[in-house]
Amino acid sequence: MQPDHGRGLHRSSPAGLMLAIDGASLEGGGQIIRTAVACAALTGQSIVVDHIRARRSNPGLKNQHLAAIQAVAATCEAEVQGAMMGSNQLIFRPGSPRRAEVTVDTGTAGAIPLIIQAWLPVAMLHGGSLTVTGGTEVRGAPTIDYLEHLLLRVLRHHGAEVTLDIQQRGYFPAGGGTVKVTVAPSTLDPIRISESLRRSTGICSSAAGLPGHVVERQMSAAERAMRGIPDIEIPKRLKDLRTGGCPGSSCTVWAGTHGGSMLGRPGLPAEKIGAGAVANLQEECAVGSDVDQYLADQLLVYLAVAGGQYTSSRFTLHAKTMLWLLNLFRYRIRYSGDTITEFSA
Repeated sequence: MQPDHGRGLHRSSPAGLMLAIDGASLEGGGQIIRTAVACAALTGQSIVVDHIRARRSNPGLKNQHLAAIQAVAATCEAEVQGAMMGSNQLIFRPGSPRRAEVTVDTGTAGAIPLIIQAWLPVAMLHGGSLTVTGGTEVRGAPTIDYLEHLLLRVLRHHGAEVTLDIQQRGYFPAGGGTVKVTVAPSTLDPIRISESLRRSTGICSSAAGLPGHVVERQMSAAERAMRGIPDIEIPKRLKDLRTGGCPGSSCTVWAGTHGGSMLGRPGLPAEKIGAGAVANLQEECAVGSDVDQYLADQLLVYLAVAGGQYTSSRFTLHAKTMLWLLNLFRYRIRYSGDTITEFSA
């Protein structure tokens, strides 16, 4: 549900009034800083985030966090202090949301999907575009194909007008991938998982700087493994082989609003990448929830803004952190359940 100051309303914080956020709370990672600046821009609430990633082995802001801050700040002409490498404190004072054409470069293999996640809910207010250079598939983050075929598919179904163009793929350690996202001003319907969303199935096998047979072998292994999942329709096949960029590969699979992925690495056969992606998908499908645990986390900010209801396969620490953070901005999301968690607003 909406914060107490009303649906879709952006207002600046009174002079000197700043929301203090402990960046070491709960999950204690980059998710807090990305979501905090997005919520600040959505609500007009100035924030100070301290102890950023304090319990990590390399604490403070890193390149991909700075890129996310820069992207969100451009959508609302924010005044920002402390946005530098290694900083453990950030002050973010949002201005008025506006349409902006933004370009950011992580300078590393920083996860492009995570930067898009921070920018998108704010950009939907007035539209705009974001071009990001970094890593399209990075460990510890959703693949760019997961973002396109799960998160963005759900958002489009609920009224978002958003397109994604993978201009170049980039893998760890050099990155070098480039993605452009364009969004029109959009108002979301309440988030609910319809039967039409459940029917989509697909496999996306991708690589850069590797022989073409890698993509084919990943795809074939994923197809064979998907036959073992009950009630799965014949999946859509998507193959993407690029000649440039940092070499690497990935396979992303989905059945409705559940997904699985696996990244390649030297010495790992392509067949194990395809089969591994499907094994991750099967684990999520077996629970019987509306969405998988990762999509559940990613949809929470949209549930807060638009309302709705869905169930998740697991109540993760990431979800707990999101609920805590959204509550600081006076968004109220209810949750219940043990094996399957229901979120509603």
